[in-house]
Amino acid sequence: MKTCDDYDQTSLSVEQALERITQNLHPVHGEEQLAIRSALGRILAQDVFSQINVPPHDNSAMDGYAVRGADLPLQGQVQLTMIGTSLAGKPCSETIQSGQCARIFTGAVIAKGTDTVIMQEHVEQSGDIITIKTGHKNGQHVRPLGEDIKIGQTVLKAGKQLIPADIGLLSSVGISEVKVFRRLRVAFFSTGDELCPVGEVLQAGQIYDSNRYTLHGMLTRLGVDIIDMGVVRDTPEETEEAFLSAAENNDVIITSGGVSVGDADYVTDTLRRIGEINFWKVAMKPGKPLTFGKIQNSTFFGLPGNPVSAMVTFYQFVLPALRQMMGQNKVTPLRMTVPCLSALKKRAGRLEFQRGILETNEQGDLVVKSFGKQGSGILTSMSQANCFIILPKDCDKVVAGSEVLVEPFAGLI
Repeated sequence: MKTCDDYDQTSLSVEQALERITQNLHPVHGEEQLAIRSALGRILAQDVFSQINVPPHDNSAMDGYAVRGADLPLQGQVQLTMIGTSLAGKPCSETIQSGQCARIFTGAVIAKGTDTVIMQEHVEQSGDIITIKTGHKNGQHVRPLGEDIKIGQTVLKAGKQLIPADIGLLSSVGISEVKVFRRLRVAFFSTGDELCPVGEVLQAGQIYDSNRYTLHGMLTRLGVDIIDMGVVRDTPEETEEAFLSAAENNDVIITSGGVSVGDADYVTDTLRRIGEINFWKVAMKPGKPLTFGKIQNSTFFGLPGNPVSAMVTFYQFVLPALRQMMGQNKVTPLRMTVPCLSALKKRAGRLEFQRGILETNEQGDLVVKSFGKQGSGILTSMSQANCFIILPKDCDKVVAGSEVLVEPFAGLI
């Protein structure tokens, strides 16, 4: 008899499953105008253009002296008379003529008539007279008008998730509010009579419901509005009631458990009866019994019940799907090839996401080693490891020292 981990030729490949998900999703409708301080982590709904140049004037990159490039000595040295000072926010009022200069500080407007800044360390000063020697270039240490941003330039494109640097960038061009997509609404629940709420005493045959807490953490970091519907017992009636309730006001429904082939697994049967199933098996480990479909206007993801399987399928399928629905531009997973210090084994026929520890060796090169236990119930492997080791479908083993593809957890959320 086949188990859930056996290779099944009717399963979609990971690539096929991702393509189906992408083809069947679109960004949510609805936008809101937010002050930029409230927009951190949100997705821009329209391009942002600058109405000013940044910087708005030529300014000094150093503390020193503003001079005319034509006065720089080709040999020997030259003496210039200082006739003014340019401070940040208080430009020099004098126009500098040949043989003259102005004291200038970082960020200050370049004095009229000058085009070059000499660092104060490279100048000899005696009263109002400075001496400059050779070795300087015309135009040095000057930040030109519009060096960073020009009037009319696209500052940020729609679909960008705003990070702290973006908030600063928006403020640097005087923009106080932006239009963003509304938050995605996601409902989730666990299924299973064996699940015990955290805080209660385990009874015979029970386990604590860890998946809801893991999902809550992953969804919270993603920045969506979440509704935790608790644990739904293994009956067709309760499963259908939960589905219909979740579909009323949510864009996405996520369940964990109840999507395999057991007699008491009602998720797939209920979805088939009241909704649509796009697929429910993927040729991967862990995480083969992954269901994707719709209930009314809500997108549905049925994750496996095993905790590692639930996390792997969330990161590999649900996360990019939610980002797409949030209106975010496509995020390419951060992956790299590094030597593997461990010998690994797997069955050919399915893509495998083993948990590993990515580190630097004594030479400073990145290497990876297996976490060890790879069972789909070993949740410590997701807590103590820091990357996935991605083994191709046709691979059946990895010899120690061979290169493998890794995906750092830090590249996710």
